[in-house]
Amino acid sequence: MKKKIYLLVWTILIPIFGWLTYFGHNYFSGAFYSFILSFLLIGSVLAAVQHSEVIAYRVGEPFGTLLLAFAITIIEVALIISIMLGAKGLETITLARDTVYAAVMIIITGIIGGCIIIGSIKFKVQNFTLQGVSTALITLTSIIIFVLILPNYTISHNGGEYTSMQLVFVSIISLGLYFGFTMMQTIRHRSYFISPENKLSNTVLHKRPIKPSRKEMYISIVFLILCLGVVVLLAKLLSKDVEHVVKWAGAPKSLVGVIIAGIVLLPECLAAFRAARNNQIQTSLNLAFGSALASIGLSIPVIAITSVVTGIRMSLGIDTKSTILLGLSLFIITISLATGKTNIMQGFVLISIFLIYLFTIIIP
Repeated sequence: MKKKIYLLVWTILIPIFGWLTYFGHNYFSGAFYSFILSFLLIGSVLAAVQHSEVIAYRVGEPFGTLLLAFAITIIEVALIISIMLGAKGLETITLARDTVYAAVMIIITGIIGGCIIIGSIKFKVQNFTLQGVSTALITLTSIIIFVLILPNYTISHNGGEYTSMQLVFVSIISLGLYFGFTMMQTIRHRSYFISPENKLSNTVLHKRPIKPSRKEMYISIVFLILCLGVVVLLAKLLSKDVEHVVKWAGAPKSLVGVIIAGIVLLPECLAAFRAARNNQIQTSLNLAFGSALASIGLSIPVIAITSVVTGIRMSLGIDTKSTILLGLSLFIITISLATGKTNIMQGFVLISIFLIYLFTIIIP
């Protein structure tokens, strides 16, 4: 069997050009330069997907998907904190909430719905391990309630905000739940997060090409870090352009959080869609739920600590419309994934909720 070449030239060149272009922003500017930055930003995201898949294929499930979810969270946290520290006054009081809420809605409706549709078109029905998905869902639902809904009903502070003590306590609980889930995923019940086909049959493994070498994995780790770093810097550089476009279009400011979440989740989205197309819906769900849990269970505690230390106010409670859509999304996805099998109608319903969510963000 011929060894597959995993390291592609463009995945090495794009992040290098991205870093060079970023350092050149002090000398160049204008619409054309912003277009080049946007092109390299997207290219770096695609390169990150390729490198993360090399690492994931080498280390196996579920460690590979966990690594990508953790890397995506680093991007999200870095972007939110850098924008919060760079702004003044109350400009960013809802930025963390809008971004995390957008990330959760994009993942559980857009990404998972898209994966189910892609997999169902090609394979009609796909199987996954129910224990792992149910564990992820109960953990995610609990953290979502603690972070995004409960602040609206506490009486120590108004406006959907926690006091510093409440914020720290909820952050500790969220971190504890996230790390407990991670321990289950990687050590105690690792089999819950492995595809049923991979557990029952070895024929699939024999048909796969040889795994990436250790050298290829180390190179991919280095370039994954470079890709993620330049994505953060380029996205931060382009954030002002995004805000200007949102204001010019007359859209609500919360759309900025959706755009940031979309940029951050693009590597995860592409990797999940590719796995679904290859009849690996378990990998898609691992990626999606792992990213959602990391997005809210890891990022909010880090941002909360930054908020407490710097004194920057942070409002977490979502409004009634958002609560209804979020509750509907969690209800539908819980029912949809309760059997261990997927079908195309489940994907259509989730995508319809995602489209309604986007529409009501733009036209509230």
